[in-house]
Amino acid sequence: EGMRLAGRYGREVLDIAARFVKVGVTGDEIDRIVHAACLERKCYPSPLNYYRFPKSVCVSVNEVICHGIPDCRPIQDGDIVNLDVTVYVEYKGKFYHGDLNETLLVGNCDEESVKLVKCAYDCLKAACEMIKPGTMYRDLGATISHVAAANNCSVVKGYCGHGIGTLFHTTPNVPHYKKNKAVGIMRPGHTFTIEPMINLGASWQDTSWPDNWTAVT
Repeated sequence: EGMRLAGRYGREVLDIAARFVKVGVTGDEIDRIVHAACLERKCYPSPLNYYRFPKSVCVSVNEVICHGIPDCRPIQDGDIVNLDVTVYVEYKGKFYHGDLNETLLVGNCDEESVKLVKCAYDCLKAACEMIKPGTMYRDLGATISHVAAANNCSVVKGYCGHGIGTLFHTTPNVPHYKKNKAVGIMRPGHTFTIEPMINLGASWQDTSWPDNWTAVT
């Protein structure tokens, strides 16, 4: 029940933030909205000060794969914007993290941007259809990779899904690419994320900015 509460509050916070993703709004403004929405629910925004991450939400725009740090750049027409929200909530004396994200198309996005976001969604949907007791975590990657390749896209290998609960990141590791060596089988009661990060074209490589957080294509 603690995880269900964390997931519900996280969804509420994400939905609030998503309503403000529009042309002219800055990442800093979205960060303040997320922070306030967390406090209204007596939650702590898990990213804040996590290994020195300076903000309450990840805002990843266009070529940023993940862990984008909100800043003063205004969102522009045609941007694709990913919001990654995690909340930390108390339930009956224990604390739980709820981690979820969504990618939004802003204004008039080009055909390639729409294709990329749809492909990532289709990858996630295909993987979610495999969630049941007995599924091997490593098998998710083959399904995701198949969907990505069919759309002339590639799967980022540097970041993976993960177990979550009383810890923000824990076992199991959930790689999104094929031929991975993830250990473990899904069992009742397991809680974990699946968050495929997809690049257009054949290159799956990523690099990091000097802030040591922002991952880009």
